Amino acid sequence: MPSHRQLFLNHLAQTSDAPLMLEMVSAEGIYMTDVDDKKYLDLISGIGVSNVGHRHPKVIKAIKDQVDKHLHVMVYGEFVQSPQVRLAEALSKTLPNKIDSVYLVNSGSEAIEGAMKLAKRYTGRSELVACHNAYHGSSHGALSLTGSESFKRNYRPLLPGVSHVRFGCIDDLNKITSETAAFVIETVQGEAGLKVGSQDYWKAVRDRCSLTGALLILDEIQCGFGRTGKFWAFEHYGIEPDIIVSAKGMGGGMPIGSFMASKELMHVFTENPVLGHISTFGGHPVSSAAALATLEVIQEEDLLDNVAEKELLFHTLLKHPKIKAIRSKGLMMAVEFESYDVLKPIIDRAIELGVVTDWFLFNDQSMRIAPPLIITKDEIKKACKIILQAINDV
Repeated sequence: MPSHRQLFLNHLAQTSDAPLMLEMVSAEGIYMTDVDDKKYLDLISGIGVSNVGHRHPKVIKAIKDQVDKHLHVMVYGEFVQSPQVRLAEALSKTLPNKIDSVYLVNSGSEAIEGAMKLAKRYTGRSELVACHNAYHGSSHGALSLTGSESFKRNYRPLLPGVSHVRFGCIDDLNKITSETAAFVIETVQGEAGLKVGSQDYWKAVRDRCSLTGALLILDEIQCGFGRTGKFWAFEHYGIEPDIIVSAKGMGGGMPIGSFMASKELMHVFTENPVLGHISTFGGHPVSSAAALATLEVIQEEDLLDNVAEKELLFHTLLKHPKIKAIRSKGLMMAVEFESYDVLKPIIDRAIELGVVTDWFLFNDQSMRIAPPLIITKDEIKKACKIILQAINDV
């Protein structure tokens, strides 16, 4: 009988010619366990997903309780379903008062697609502005916003009317005009290798969008749900978006996403045409129950309180001549090396030693560190010791 490894290679669609090929059989907290019973410390949270850790007991209980009630019963937006409405209410309470309407979908890419449609429909405009080296998803519209030509050139033609500006550059904001439906931007650029805008930049972004009538869409798919030490990363900058997009860490390990705006904006989906945006599985009751539990865990267990302290501990411990810089916003970090050729053997060795990290799509000389928010100081010390050993070993 073929092994799981062979079946993976034979029948599962591949996304690269060099998958990690780790065969995990269980996960708990910040650890994953493979088929040989070897434990790995997860420093990337399944790429920004497991913010409250793997299989948090409250998330698992919420999932099991909902499974005992019902799974899918109707397409999104027709039946009143407790997990959906309770999650929408809880999300609204984390946001500025004007953002009080939540559209639940299945993923970050879907949430971006919905936000793009909403901006075009509400403003009556067709042009969009995004950032170089941005990543917003792999679906056709989201890929059009993505700011790396190498990542999308083989899928052209993509959406027309999309232009790109430099993240953090105030002078470039003049590309946002009265023809722009929305400026779509990550509050913290993730796949660019952790780029953070200044207070002045974010004020200029908000002012420019308000002046031109363009909607400000903040993509917090990676940086939301507590990752930066605030529940939403935009809270660091004293601004408010018109639309905010979430996914990844939202579901506690279950697939879910959302885009959120005011009722006034969201209402345009109800007419001309009716059902202006639809989803069969959007806000699946089990995923919604898991997301509500995740939100409550972050709040009730005060997971945001120690993020800055843990961030500082990584900076303090990760000292090595091979490390050129460390960029971070909370527990969303990039450790920069000279090149990919230097970094890749270090990542491979760290995995051999039991710590899982990786690099960034558009910054392959930087190591990604984004552990579950529940990571302890002792676990940080352990992880950093292994990373330093991996650097020395190679």
